[in-house]
Amino acid sequence: MTPPALDLLVKNVRVVRPGRTDIDTLDVGIAGGRFARIARDIPAGDARRLYDGRGQLAFPGVVDAHTHAGIYAPLADDALSESRAAVSGGVTTMLTYFRSGQYYLNRGGPYAELFPEVLRLSAGRYHCDYAYHLAPIEAAHIDEMASLATTHGVPSFKIFMFYGGYGLHGQAGDDAQRRFLMLGADDRYDLAHFEFIMRAAARIRAAQRRWRRTSA
Repeated sequence: MTPPALDLLVKNVRVVRPGRTDIDTLDVGIAGGRFARIARDIPAGDARRLYDGRGQLAFPGVVDAHTHAGIYAPLADDALSESRAAVSGGVTTMLTYFRSGQYYLNRGGPYAELFPEVLRLSAGRYHCDYAYHLAPIEAAHIDEMASLATTHGVPSFKIFMFYGGYGLHGQAGDDAQRRFLMLGADDRYDLAHFEFIMRAAARIRAAQRRWRRTSA
């Protein structure tokens, strides 16, 4: 006997699809964690599990492109609770912002040491797909951007426009800012740092374009 092709069949849902204004009542079949069939009247016998959607709306999964797991609570605990809340609202992927300095892991240093710890604490804790959106805080972080993007798959980097004399809680002198970001004596988070981040991002983007052309 051939086993059912679908892991889950959700019957009777109003399917919202990109680029279409009509909302049709259809069945949604899922196999291997992916949408495998979207059609009318899929036989119940084609699936291992059956769920009646009772006419509710079915949306594509939402990607939340900027979340903050681990800022005010330990990362492993926050990833669990925040992703549970995200999934309940239809979010299937979280892009979590992270940086060195106070809060988060409360440590400075290279991402080569920091980011593996972030990934270790995250493993098995999220209820949905996740990735990290990192801020190059120290000057040395700029040299790590290419490896973070290509080796670890970091999809984006964050810059702040207010750290030149200001911190998260208002105006701050250089010493207070340095303590907050855990910067060394030779580091400054200023407009020059912002420019170097943008130059590094441009180099990464150009390298990716060259790779796509040569691999096509």
